[in-house]
Formats: sequence, structure tokens, C-alpha cells
Amino acid sequence: MFFESAFILFGLFVVLVTFGVPISFAIGLATAACIAQTMNPQQAAFIVAQRIGIGLDSFTLLAIPFFILAGNIMNRGGIARRMIEFAKVLAGRLPGALAHCNILANMMFGSISGSAVAAAAAVGGIMSPLQKKEGYDPAFSAAVNAASCPTGSLIPPSAPLIVYSLVSGGTSVATLFVAGYIPGVLMGVSAMVVATIIAKKRGYPLMEKPTFKEAVYKAADAILPLLLVVIIMGGIVGGLFTATEASAVAVAYTFLLAVFLYKEVKLSEVPAIIQESAVTTAIVLLLIGCSIGMSWAMAFSGMPQAFAQALLTVSDSPLVIMLLINLTLLFIGVFMDLTPAMLIFTPIFLPAATELGMDPVHFGIMMTFNLCIGVITPPVGSSLFVACSVGGVAIKDILKPMIPFYAGALVVLALVTMIPDISLFLPRLLLGYTG
Repeated sequence: MFFESAFILFGLFVVLVTFGVPISFAIGLATAACIAQTMNPQQAAFIVAQRIGIGLDSFTLLAIPFFILAGNIMNRGGIARRMIEFAKVLAGRLPGALAHCNILANMMFGSISGSAVAAAAAVGGIMSPLQKKEGYDPAFSAAVNAASCPTGSLIPPSAPLIVYSLVSGGTSVATLFVAGYIPGVLMGVSAMVVATIIAKKRGYPLMEKPTFKEAVYKAADAILPLLLVVIIMGGIVGGLFTATEASAVAVAYTFLLAVFLYKEVKLSEVPAIIQESAVTTAIVLLLIGCSIGMSWAMAFSGMPQAFAQALLTVSDSPLVIMLLINLTLLFIGVFMDLTPAMLIFTPIFLPAATELGMDPVHFGIMMTFNLCIGVITPPVGSSLFVACSVGGVAIKDILKPMIPFYAGALVVLALVTMIPDISLFLPRLLLGYTG
């Protein structure tokens, strides 16, 4: 039953996606076909619909539409521009200053919006013309933007970590959020190291040193957006509210900033922003619901347990098994976007990882890091395409400049995999996590 179910489930899914069927429907149809092996088609369809409803009946998932709405308000509210001006103060004296500003701004904006694509579009759209004016190679500028935008998927608030919490069986969102800080920052630092080396070789300029008054003004202008991170994480760590309640706080805070304080979003524009967020939410939640149905079908047929046992027979070395899982996830990330990959493959790989004694929080960070690299690799890397679009660069021209950034990210991924304390140090320190 296991082999037949796996063949039908994944074979039909690949065929449907190849023929252009939207991924949510491809997952749902493949799941129904898999379940229909043991019952009639009407019962299979009923079970899929039931699993979608049960899966989406989750208080944790409420955080996703709120964070999407907060991110869309930020995109329109001048937040990215303020992050960039503050980043210039922090990194203006480093070789290739504008590249470092791009990286830091992506880290800050991503940590607020929680979206790699939003960071690549908002920050890259401002930074690319500035770098071109200063003589930067457009392909290098686009590569810098692409390499640093996924940091927002690790530095909280992070929608992928919320998804992992749900599909892993209830791993604490607060713990995952805190665990993502050091790996996310290290990913950004690796991009800065690569950018520094390339900038020195090419002689890219430093920026003029800002006066003390300018530095204070730009820092003050950015402090209110950055305060959102303090409010959200402070509230979660301090036990004042849950991650879901924090997402609602994020919406209220960004609304006040964008509409009433900065006045860069008009009240008449708010319905359009809400509508855009609702459409995005519907797409994401349908994908999550169908993927939860697929996870149930895999569990029903015994796929996760069979895969875990097969993987554990390859070697008795945890490092070898982790290497195989990493290589598989990197391969998956090349062909599948982060969210569906997280939903489909967590139930497959997590049992093997826990069998080896790996902490679920550590595994969640490692898996997210893997799939973050996937969003900046062709042929389906959504953030890579956005970075190319806003930078005015063809995909073929960005691949070579991306190679050293891929290498830097892979070095950090290896460290995150082999050293659990990189992920678990802050949760143990701040939350008393004992996992």
C-alpha cells in the first residue's frame, strides 16, 4: 500500500503541476486519488474536504492574514524608505556601502513584514537605481538584493515558522520565533561578507560620513517602525499575548503609523489594501488546507514512518542523515515554493529527525533555512524573479553573481545544522526552553 500510495500521490501531483494546474488544486486532487484506493471517490472527496476544514480550524493560523495585512500596509506606508536611510547610517562606511545598506534594510524590513518577496520588491525598488547611479554592476546589485531578502523568513515574525508550527504538531510559535533570530542574522552577515569581498575587488565606493545630526534624525525616523519588533517579540516573550494576538497588534500599529503619523496611506486606500490582503490570504490558506489533507493521506498510508525507517537504514551517523535531508530539501526548494514544500515534507522528514534525537525547533529552523535558499534559486525562486524584475536584470545574468552568495548561505546552513545551540540558545535563555 505504501508504494502504491506514494506513486499515486506524488506522481499525479507532478503530472498536474507540469500541465499547469494550480498547486493547491494539484495537491487536493492527488490526495483524493490517493485516498480513493481504499474507498469510493465520493468518500475520498468528503475526507479531503473534511481535512481541509479541520486543518484550517486553528487559532494559530489567524496570524497569517494579520501579518499579510500588516506587511501590505508597510509596503505602502514608507517603511522601506526609512529602513534604507537608517541602514545608510549603519553601513555607509563599509566597502560597497550601498550593497550593505540593501542587505541591512532587507533584514530590518523583512523582520517587520515577514515576507522575502515584499522585502525584495520594496527595498530593491529603491536601492537598485541608487546603486546603478554609483556605478554598481546591476547584476551584482540584484544578487545582493536576492541573497538578503530571505532573512525575513527566519527573523520573526515569520509566516513559514507559523506554518511549520501547525504541520509539526504544535511546536511553539513563540519558541520558533525566538530561535530564528541568530540563524537569520547569520544569513544576512554571510551576504555582507561576500559583498565586502566583491566590493573591495571592484572598488565600489564608501558613502559620505553623515553628520551627527543627520545620523540622529535618520535613526529617530526609523525607530517607530523598528519598535514594532520590540513590541511583538517583547509581548510574546513576556507572555502578554500570543503570536496570533501579536499579529493583530502589528496591524493596528502599522495602520496608525502609515495612515495617521506618516500619512503616506490615505483612508480611501485602505479598502484596496484589505482586498489585496484577503486575496493573498485565500491563496495561502487554500494551499495550507489542501496540504494538510495531503499530510493526513501520507500518515494514513504510513509514508512518514516508512520513509524514516528507510532513511535510517542508509547510515547510523546522524550527520550523514542530516546531510541527506539537507541535500533533499535543497533539491526540493529548487522546484517548489517554500510554503507548499514546508507543508508536504515536514511530516516526512520530521519523524526521521526526531528518531535521531534532533529537537523539533532546531529541525524547523534548519528546514526553513534550506527552503529560504530555494526561494532565490531558479527555476521557481519567487524572490529571485522579483529581485531581477526590480533590478532590471535577466535571470541568466544574475546566476553567476549569485554563486558566492549561495556558498555563504550554505556555510551558515551547515553551521545551523551541526550546532543546535545556534538555534536553541536564545529560546533557552529567554523562554527557559528545555527541549
